[in-house]
Amino acid sequence: MKKLCHYLSEYMGVLVLAAALLALAFPNVLQQVRPKVINYLLGVVMFGMGLTLNLRDFKIVFSRPKDVIVGCLAQFTIMPLLAWGLGRAFQLDEALALGVVLVGCCPGGTASNVITYLAKGDLALSVGMTGVSTLLAPLLTPLLTWALAGKSVDVDVAGMLLSILWVVILPIVVGLIVKGLLPQLTEKATAYLPAVSTLAIAFIVAIVVGANAHKLMAGGWVIVMVVMLHNLCGLGLGYLLGRLLGLSEPKKRAISIEVGMQNSGLASSLATLHFAAYPMAAIPGAIFSVWHNISGAMVARLYTRKQAG
Repeated sequence: MKKLCHYLSEYMGVLVLAAALLALAFPNVLQQVRPKVINYLLGVVMFGMGLTLNLRDFKIVFSRPKDVIVGCLAQFTIMPLLAWGLGRAFQLDEALALGVVLVGCCPGGTASNVITYLAKGDLALSVGMTGVSTLLAPLLTPLLTWALAGKSVDVDVAGMLLSILWVVILPIVVGLIVKGLLPQLTEKATAYLPAVSTLAIAFIVAIVVGANAHKLMAGGWVIVMVVMLHNLCGLGLGYLLGRLLGLSEPKKRAISIEVGMQNSGLASSLATLHFAAYPMAAIPGAIFSVWHNISGAMVARLYTRKQAG
């Protein structure tokens, strides 16, 4: 079983891509699933994240505050502004532009720590950035979405804040509590958590793609290109920022990956819950979930080859 779980987590990008393709091929099956299931699945992912975190993971905030502040500022400026700029440059309609902005305004993705580890980046900084950006998300994600998309779309800032608290923060806190009360059981379960998260994210992607399959097939290539550019530019600009600030190579890699990889499942969940009038707004998050796992694996290999050379 552990071996199977290892393969599921190692080939996350392939599994998520397969889920998206199956959803495109058999959309009617997944269209029966209620949208709220996405929130429960995301809650499972966040609960797993809470089980793997330690309070000492946040010590980096106090021991190396400059690194974390730089990383989080990059997280919540580069990706939101890139999202807004790409939406304007490609003249996306309201729903797709909103979806891209939502992805840009979300905190770091749950897979970023694994990719940073594989890329031989600064893992402590990566975990610290993911944790801090996730804690800041209930306030910053709704406010940034309102600032960048509020002129064309009605953004419920308070509603989004509460959703993130319930779907993201609460499961993480419960995970931390369970880990504190049942440390031995949690340690045994840790080996299976990445696989559970992988399956949950794959199902989220399948639900969103299945619900919008016909529209996606009709004009999906533009949004696929925008999502890919969003992610790749985030990875590149994150690394460039670290270089301009004279940071060490492991820190540059960590910031690059943290900036480029978003919690796109949260973006799809928020789009589904708060922007039902714009169903296509959930699509960029689903595509991002597929692509950033593929690009993350490629970037990790690129960084390790660079170090070997």
